[in-house]
Amino acid sequence: MTRTQRRAEANRRAVVDAAREIIATEGVHGLNLEAVAERADVALQTVYNRVGGRAALLTAVAEQAMEENRAYMDAAYAADGTVEERIMLAANAYARFARERPHEFQILVEPPDVPDAVDRIAELTRTQNAKLAAVLRTGIEAGLVNPALDPDDLATMFWATFNGLLALSWRPGALRSGPEEIDRLLAAYLATVADGLRVRV
Repeated sequence: MTRTQRRAEANRRAVVDAAREIIATEGVHGLNLEAVAERADVALQTVYNRVGGRAALLTAVAEQAMEENRAYMDAAYAADGTVEERIMLAANAYARFARERPHEFQILVEPPDVPDAVDRIAELTRTQNAKLAAVLRTGIEAGLVNPALDPDDLATMFWATFNGLLALSWRPGALRSGPEEIDRLLAAYLATVADGLRVRV
């Protein structure tokens, strides 16, 4: 990589990092190119040259969030354990990502209305849900999970329910739940899921 290429890549990272910081403090609606250029300490034209317009910036931030989420989830799915243990590991990894990367998590749950960003987040969601469905199929084949349940439907249900519970942390006013309450709700949901998945004898 030449010096010019290294400088261009460094400028791109600075621009995307600045966009992430603005979203973290002001939300998606607070993102504008002038503020990004000022925070990244680059010319406005550099933002356009290295990333693009506002839609491209939002997509770049969403892509980073996806990669971070994938790292959390892949580690969980690669772990050893029973089917139930692997499902719980995946659930805990998803919740941990939401707590440790709250702004990135919010982008994944409530993506900006930008087609590229939405499409890429949808692709990640399908990929991760397919991994969970594969774990559930393993359980069905082993006679540990109720075969009447559809793994793909279950994976989508888990994803949607977890998003809803974790999103309680940023609801307005009296609709917001604190960390301890969300932990209780997640524990109750996971206990219900574990019981519902088991084969009845």
